[in-house]
Amino acid sequence: MYDRIKGFRDFYPGEMAARRQATDVLEDTARQYGFREIGTPALERAELWTDKSGDDIVEELYAFEDQGGRHVTLTPELTPTVARMVVAKQQELSKPIKWFSTRPFWRYEQVQQGRQREFYQTNVDIFGSAEPEADAEILAWAADALTSLGLTGEHFEFRISHRDILGGVLETYDADVEIDEAIRAVDKSDKISQAEYHDLLVEAGLTYDQAAEFDELIAAGDLEDVKAFADTERVDDAVENLQAVLAAAEDFGAREYCTISLETARGLDYYTGVVFECFDSTGEVSRSIFGGGRYDDLIESFGGQPTPAVGVAPGHATLSLLCQRAGVWPEEAVTTDYYVLTVGDTRAEAARITRELRDRGHVVETDVAGRSFGAQMNYADSIDAETVVIVGEQDLANDEVTIKDMASGDQTQVPVEAFPGDATRPTFEDYS
Repeated sequence: MYDRIKGFRDFYPGEMAARRQATDVLEDTARQYGFREIGTPALERAELWTDKSGDDIVEELYAFEDQGGRHVTLTPELTPTVARMVVAKQQELSKPIKWFSTRPFWRYEQVQQGRQREFYQTNVDIFGSAEPEADAEILAWAADALTSLGLTGEHFEFRISHRDILGGVLETYDADVEIDEAIRAVDKSDKISQAEYHDLLVEAGLTYDQAAEFDELIAAGDLEDVKAFADTERVDDAVENLQAVLAAAEDFGAREYCTISLETARGLDYYTGVVFECFDSTGEVSRSIFGGGRYDDLIESFGGQPTPAVGVAPGHATLSLLCQRAGVWPEEAVTTDYYVLTVGDTRAEAARITRELRDRGHVVETDVAGRSFGAQMNYADSIDAETVVIVGEQDLANDEVTIKDMASGDQTQVPVEAFPGDATRPTFEDYS
């Protein structure tokens, strides 16, 4: 008996039916916005991550040396991959580039609520526009996707901020502050105690008094107070940009879901502007549902031309937790439109009926195991078949087939040449 590896999941048919339905909503909404689907490899050169984050990140990767001597890794996130793809064909691609994809990723980290070592995301990105409307469209897509799943503003909120507000305020202190380290501390602030948070800010270069002052200013989230405190062009521009994004989000129908939260920082260093995270409004899901933001410098850092970019990546595990908490997760069950039951030597006629029903787009099963009448009926019930079409030797001798409604148990005989006939979805009711 073999056990599955820790951090990896099996999905049985009922679970996959619900996951597929939810994924279809995310992807169909992306298509409505004009995002185009791409496919990306499971394996990349590890240098895509070690060159930016140092060799220590290997401890978090499924990295190894392949038979060609290359240092490779299973991809832990998509952004570096799509950056590489944009650089490879940058001159050929029409701008803005609007891409989406759904796929698994792998990280060797502690298994926790909403996070496995193999996990699935739907990534949605826009490359080639620095306008606030691009950020707002990402927010609008995320809001439309969530509401299409049945969620409302009572279930989720987008906490939105700007990295240059944080960086600009930190620059005003008369201290040698490691800006990126301080922003990482802000990103952790809701997961640790206030004392631990202030300790991290001090380690980044602030004094304890400055750490307390910075904490109070950022926690209040008043943009005018922040501008007055910093009194720098960088912070003024960042506040103006954040307000412009929120104004566009208002026109795009997403502003009602957005809350200004300057403590939202996003831990990855490549973020450059507006950032946001989606949270369960009740707090029952303890971590962010997903996050995103602007990363204008990444394409250039990969050797491409300067290209502004913004994106978001809902994780399916945390999204399912939110939907389950709200009671809108799709039912985890398989359904079948028709089961064509055979009795005796009736395969040819049963196959004709099966083909014609499938040609009309229905889910149709028929016996492939040589089972008895009773066993076939039990199986039809187990797969939640709506209608059973009984094709028996005696029925065919009378030029008939039997149509059985599984919910009521009612059945009737109909001429074999009349089924399925011209109806798009013929059922017992059409012949009773």
